[in-house]
Amino acid sequence: MKLNIKTVCFLCMSLSAIIKINAQQNPEYTQYMYNTMTINPGYAGSVGTLEATLLHRSQWVGIDGAPTTQSLTIHSPLANERVGLGLSVVNDKLGPSSESNIDGNFSYILNLAREKKLAFGLKAGIRKLDVDWTKGRFNDPSDALLNSNISNEIKPSVGAGLYYYTNKWYLGLSVPNFIKGNYYDDVQESIDIDRLHYYLITGYVFDLSEGLKFKPAFLGKLVSGAPLYYNLSLNFLIQEKLTLGASYQFDDSASALAGFQISNSFYIGYAYDYTVTKLNKYNDGSHEIIVRFQLQKKSSQIKSPRFY
Repeated sequence: MKLNIKTVCFLCMSLSAIIKINAQQNPEYTQYMYNTMTINPGYAGSVGTLEATLLHRSQWVGIDGAPTTQSLTIHSPLANERVGLGLSVVNDKLGPSSESNIDGNFSYILNLAREKKLAFGLKAGIRKLDVDWTKGRFNDPSDALLNSNISNEIKPSVGAGLYYYTNKWYLGLSVPNFIKGNYYDDVQESIDIDRLHYYLITGYVFDLSEGLKFKPAFLGKLVSGAPLYYNLSLNFLIQEKLTLGASYQFDDSASALAGFQISNSFYIGYAYDYTVTKLNKYNDGSHEIIVRFQLQKKSSQIKSPRFY
């Protein structure tokens, strides 16, 4: 059998940190504040116009079999603006595994006092899992597990969320999937049954001056039997064009974020994550790029894109 030296280092570091780090199940994003519908269906239609977002993430560059993720979300309110519909597609690769998720998203929006809104969201779709044990690790013919590939295993997915928002701040609670299924455990290097993921997301936009906005944002995730995950980011929007920020994922990474509003419709953003654990000796960080499109209305046109 053959072992790649980078793979050996990665496995050793993963095992030594097993108490602190839970095996990655759902994909994680640094620019989560612009990719909300992947975790909360209540976001569908909340922008008030058609919005499409495309994201690519390469995690722990330099380590064989490290996670790579792509996501595409499209959503819009209907004509009465009380119902939002959306589609989210996520492709996540990790070691020998590849998982794809396709979900339809539905939200019903209640208009409350003083321009406050509360959306009830539902999402439903399918998950497809493939695991090829010959990829990303050594092959041991005597190990039955490593010769039991998974091909096109399809399971349904059903999730729900609440999303409360105004023009200045938002708060969301969600469970993206209530149906348990198989997933690839990158720490134990085995197939396991996933657990429910509970998400909390919030943010607030402060107008510091006419040309400067400040937005702290927070994402928390609770998974049974795993440490609490949370990410805090601080972002500045300068002259409605340039976004600069930083974030910290507890006990994992520190990140720098930058984005530019090319026009009222197009935004492009980039994030770089620096690993703060001992794993940083074996990777060159993580890179994430996002492109967002918002259709401008002919009447009551959006003067400036919303800062979340």
